[in-house]
Amino acid sequence: SPPEEESLLMPVVAVALATAARFPQGVWLRPLAFLALVRLALPIAQRAWHSLWTERRLSIDALDLLALTLSGVQGKLLTPALVIFLHALGDDIRDRTARATEGKTLTLMDALGRWAWVKPETGEPVQVPSDRVQGGNTVVVYPGEQIPVDGTVLQGEAWVDQQSLTGEALPVAKKTGDRAWASTLVRSGQIYLRAERVGDQTRAAASIALLSQAPVHDTRMANYAEKIADRLIGPALLLAVVVGLATRDPSRAAAILTLDFVTGIRVSIPTAFLSALNHTTRHGVLVRSGRTLEQLADIDTLVFDKTGTLTQGKIAVTGLHPQGDCSPERLLQLAAAAEQRLTHPVAEAIVKAARSQGLTIPPRGAWHYQVGLGVEAEVEGQRLLVGSRRFLLNSGFEETLSDAPDGAESWIDVAWGGEYLGAIAYSDPLRPESAALIATLQQDYGLNVYLLTGDRPHRACQVAASLGIPTAHVYAEAFPEQKAKVVRDLHRSGHTVAFVGDGLNDSVALAYADVSISFAGGTDIARETADIVLMNDQLLDILEVMAIARETRHLIDQNTTLVVAPNLIALGLAATFGLNPLIATLIHNGSAILAAMNSLRPLVEHQLTQQWAKEPQ
Repeated sequence: SPPEEESLLMPVVAVALATAARFPQGVWLRPLAFLALVRLALPIAQRAWHSLWTERRLSIDALDLLALTLSGVQGKLLTPALVIFLHALGDDIRDRTARATEGKTLTLMDALGRWAWVKPETGEPVQVPSDRVQGGNTVVVYPGEQIPVDGTVLQGEAWVDQQSLTGEALPVAKKTGDRAWASTLVRSGQIYLRAERVGDQTRAAASIALLSQAPVHDTRMANYAEKIADRLIGPALLLAVVVGLATRDPSRAAAILTLDFVTGIRVSIPTAFLSALNHTTRHGVLVRSGRTLEQLADIDTLVFDKTGTLTQGKIAVTGLHPQGDCSPERLLQLAAAAEQRLTHPVAEAIVKAARSQGLTIPPRGAWHYQVGLGVEAEVEGQRLLVGSRRFLLNSGFEETLSDAPDGAESWIDVAWGGEYLGAIAYSDPLRPESAALIATLQQDYGLNVYLLTGDRPHRACQVAASLGIPTAHVYAEAFPEQKAKVVRDLHRSGHTVAFVGDGLNDSVALAYADVSISFAGGTDIARETADIVLMNDQLLDILEVMAIARETRHLIDQNTTLVVAPNLIALGLAATFGLNPLIATLIHNGSAILAAMNSLRPLVEHQLTQQWAKEPQ
């Protein structure tokens, strides 16, 4: 197809030639104007022929062709030229509202990592491409590497970050006998795996396969004009034939065919969507297509991923609980001394909290880190223990340990110099705006809100309770295929579903939702799969884009009235008293322009609001 700029060039030339040919000095241009019209009418004739003989139905193209023919045989070139130009303008605007880029599917090699270390029966591990790993091979995974296969841990211990697959923020300790999954990341430690599922048999590969099989909707917005035109073609054609036979005036019949109601809708509806898409972009929200706005205005169910969506997706210190004479600052300072330069997220959160408070972190002497338990270090000449309660119990602190910190689900204990100092609570905290968003969606918009997460049921229910999400709407320990199943089931039960997520583990559910929403800071595949991207990473922008979607639907209703009313009046005049085809064209062109200007109203109002905001009060 020609570029968008070229698609309007020929209609503009035809209008210019037809206009010039109306004047005595331009009579010699009439053959050129006629040839230009014939060239432009050929695609319309082809589509009309196809609809008549292949689809066995009358289309708007058949109506257009008949009107153009009646005007052309009477030597009226400007009227058909204007009609064709407006049709081309509507098509051009429609194309501009189509999705600019297709969602890119994450390749299997990207999900699994490019390389794997395979240990032969004798000798050192050998690095091979991950797609050459065989079932039964022993695979070695070092710190900072992705696990390339699904398998069972044969030897070693490691903290594994499974957020890419399950969405769970906290790394999981893996030891001998535990299952490990491809595409997850070893944060610390080293493990030997027996490869059980490799390549396209892994859980990560199944997620990618589901994504590639997800239903892909037409990215062009739904063409309301075609639906309305189909209902009006028969009556308009019948009326034109009756009037033409009764009056023996082809111009009256051409005028009736010209008043097809559709030209204005072809222009105004795409313009409304284009205006709305510009409006959302100025609010920091990228909406891929007009079709997305249509569906967003109709959603009744919103499904949220937890980690990184309703929560911040990063571990943070949430409470300091010192014991005895120890101050909160001293507790945090000593814990940071032991945890410094460790790659575990909890260690990084403690060090970050200490630095944010301006604390000086003491140097660490000899140290030993035990995966899944904690770290033992020498700090200021004393033995320092920072880790799980089991870690301290094994070190002889059974009598002095306090109860679990109030309201804390996860914490580490700190002991120094043979004395228990207290506990530090941590969690993946909620986004500040999450509670307000959920309350507004449920109370003001009347939407059903669901929570999906790969996290444990207790934590999932705890988050849901704090946000007011019903327990029955919570799905925990959900892998990508389970998330997709929940979305599909909701859709099949008659709901229009929007899904909000930000990770690889959310990409399948994003693809199966009627409307998918992600963040600019999310994974590449989540951004590319999503219909809507929140560029400011602010959840409350969902309310903004929903308001714009509903306003756009209201605007389309207004535009339909603006187009239909004057054309209906003109149709009555053409059928009774007669109406010049050029006047009929001006009426339906004028109504189209009026509706198009109304479609631009949200964009103009936004610009005025910005201008007023900048002016001094």
